[in-house]
Amino acid sequence: MTMMNTTGSGNHHHGLLSKIATNDEHGENSLYFHGWKAYDDNPFHLTQNPNGVIQMGLAENQLSSDLIEDWMKKNQRASICTTEGVHMFKEIANFQDYHGLPEFRNAVAKFMGKARGGRAEFDPERIVMGGGATGANELLMFCLADPGDAFLVPSPYYPAFDRDLRWRTGVKLLPVECKSSDSFRITREALEEAYEKASESNIRVKGLIIGNPSNPLGTIMDRNTLKSLVSFVNDKNIHFVCDEIYAATVFKQPEFISVSEIIQEMDCNLDLIHVVYSLSKDMGMPGFRVGIVYSYNDKVVTSARKMSSFGLVSSQTQHLLASMLSDDEFVERFICESSRRLEKRHRIFTEGLKEVEIKCLEGNAGLFCWMDLRPLLKEATFEAETELWKLIINQVKLNVSPGSSFHCSEPGWFRVCFANMDDETVQVALQRIRTFVNEKKGTGKAAPEKKKKQWQKNLRLSFSSGRIYEDGCLSPHVLSPHSSMLRAQT
Repeated sequence: MTMMNTTGSGNHHHGLLSKIATNDEHGENSLYFHGWKAYDDNPFHLTQNPNGVIQMGLAENQLSSDLIEDWMKKNQRASICTTEGVHMFKEIANFQDYHGLPEFRNAVAKFMGKARGGRAEFDPERIVMGGGATGANELLMFCLADPGDAFLVPSPYYPAFDRDLRWRTGVKLLPVECKSSDSFRITREALEEAYEKASESNIRVKGLIIGNPSNPLGTIMDRNTLKSLVSFVNDKNIHFVCDEIYAATVFKQPEFISVSEIIQEMDCNLDLIHVVYSLSKDMGMPGFRVGIVYSYNDKVVTSARKMSSFGLVSSQTQHLLASMLSDDEFVERFICESSRRLEKRHRIFTEGLKEVEIKCLEGNAGLFCWMDLRPLLKEATFEAETELWKLIINQVKLNVSPGSSFHCSEPGWFRVCFANMDDETVQVALQRIRTFVNEKKGTGKAAPEKKKKQWQKNLRLSFSSGRIYEDGCLSPHVLSPHSSMLRAQT
């Protein structure tokens, strides 16, 4: 039997496969994802691989997992995989209604209110499931826009928006430049300018999408800014999508303000307002793939629910979370303790950076800092930023994400995640940063010769493997569970 040759030319594959399967819109060639692959190739471990790459490019919330584990030990009836809960197995295993378990939708709606300080209420009948925030965002795009339509997005913004919102939908994203001189705040003037440019290019703008709290900035929008954005979309009669997946990660004042709170205070067309939510960040459950579309538009709710058949949350997960999120005492304790731990970790990390005069944008939310490394650039260019990023990946052995991958208009900013590791690893990372910065600035002692040679050896190995980044290309390799092809909303 003759086997088919699957190693033909690119043109051959393009003829066999669809345009979606063969285009480059997924975004995996971004330096944001390349850094993950560097970690995959050489993952840090305190004892087994202490010279490996520390993963600081992955926005996971691992600081309060013990609280959830303790709850599950005490509430084993919540899982159909325990002796106490297995009596519900047949009923849950056979449940497949795309509306979702009523108790799950009730619990999620209640939790969304608590995550926003009780200042907004959510109707369980408007809860639509998606496969994580990735699936929820894409689902909403399919409902709101046609291929070729565009959404305005304040930059810097989450790199995988390019995948989540564009790849399969054909929707365009138009970055709206925000500047460090104004702490990267979005303004009505910048939105008007971007909207007019799109109109002049005959691009139909269907909406505005924001992340609030912001990934990568770790900041929240104030009340006046949100009101200005609602007024803008209302005046233009375009949609407003608010990705609020970090709502409960706010760890110090000022408090988070949801668009759901703002629309109670002003007159606007509610059909234009949509919220995306998830439990990946606030609860530290990215693997559960719980994404939520919450729209104030009845037709969007109806259409999104029908489309949600392609990315439902498993009934087993719904059953477990319905019980967990209905436990008011647990939820309130979790939100409070998670915020306390995030504040402590943020403080430790930013104060550690200050020891070598590295500043971060002032933030109060999220699982990361927006780190200012402009003083370390050879020149104020994105080429210099990429060169610095290579040094940090290959010499310092830290995966941090360069601002260019977030569509930042100013070179030298980096996102660094701090909540996906234990206390000891944080200290190792801080020490590596301090050593590198002191050597870079020439203010500290030079690295020991042995350590220099080890760095050089690792650098040569990295480049000789053909996997790291001199030309921005990578050779194919087997993807680990940490790969961008398997990781979702981050």
